[in-house]
Amino acid sequence: MRSGSRLRIKIHKEKENMSENQKFQLGTIGALSLSVVSSVSIVICNKALISTLGFNFATTLTSWHLLVTFCSLHVALWMKSFEHKPFDARAVMGFGILNGISIGLLNLNLGFNSVGFYQMTKLAIIPCTVLLETLFFRKKFSRNIQLSLAILLLGVGIATVTDLQLNVLGSILSLLAVFTTCVAQIMTNTIQKKFKVSSTQLLYQSCPYQAITLFIIGPFLDGLLTNQNVFAFKYTPQVLFFIVLSCLISVSVNFSTFLVIGKTSPVTYQVLGHLKTCLVLAFGYVLLHDPFSWHNILGILIAVVGMVLYSYYFTVESQQQKTSEVSAQLPQVK
Repeated sequence: MRSGSRLRIKIHKEKENMSENQKFQLGTIGALSLSVVSSVSIVICNKALISTLGFNFATTLTSWHLLVTFCSLHVALWMKSFEHKPFDARAVMGFGILNGISIGLLNLNLGFNSVGFYQMTKLAIIPCTVLLETLFFRKKFSRNIQLSLAILLLGVGIATVTDLQLNVLGSILSLLAVFTTCVAQIMTNTIQKKFKVSSTQLLYQSCPYQAITLFIIGPFLDGLLTNQNVFAFKYTPQVLFFIVLSCLISVSVNFSTFLVIGKTSPVTYQVLGHLKTCLVLAFGYVLLHDPFSWHNILGILIAVVGMVLYSYYFTVESQQQKTSEVSAQLPQVK
């Protein structure tokens, strides 16, 4: 009788875990899809705003994005769409300020380097994240995962890197940008798990610090990079329309970023980022008739192979890990 009841308990728990895994996978697919759609949309919107209308104040625009995101989440909280869960105030403040600084450094990196070198620094984020997680969190990456990441980076490199012009200041800024971005994305994942907060709760509490940081440094950085004053810019109805549209799309971008990193990992989020880069290149060619060459096509195809391999190995290894964890928790049947 005892063995029979244990068997029933084991079967019941296995069914529960299968249901939870299915819900988790659906949630992850939804988060990834939302991230891709919203990110590609905001790139196209911002390209029209910056390239066509001449609004070149990227850092200040990002501070407005975060302010609108915070206001949207505050309304959602008022409507009781999620629960406010305060936790370590110093951790939230440090995390928010670091995120703001990393965004500023990425914009400076682009401003003081060639586009090709900027793309190279974006490629460096994945190996840097893998290195930091291996050294400080004892996280292990299988050879299959490492191989798929290498293929992905090779493909994106072929597709996006054109020229490599180096300078001392630009190189220092790129190193700082890569390091702060890696740390901020690792913190996004670890804070959610350590304090058991959702992506929405973390974004709501950190948004004000990110927005204030960028609102303070934004006009200065934009002025340094463009020799223009954001407050003296001529805001036509068309410019205001695209600014509002960009801010509204950014709510989805910011939310999906925290959601994806929380549900998967910082490395997976970077892989997704390179998928978005390839999609933006393709959309630019199809919709905006941007110049396209054989190495763009070859690079995108290689990158897609790397993404497919990474997705396959990541899914298989995640399922194996969950199965082993479930088996360890279940009572042994005698």
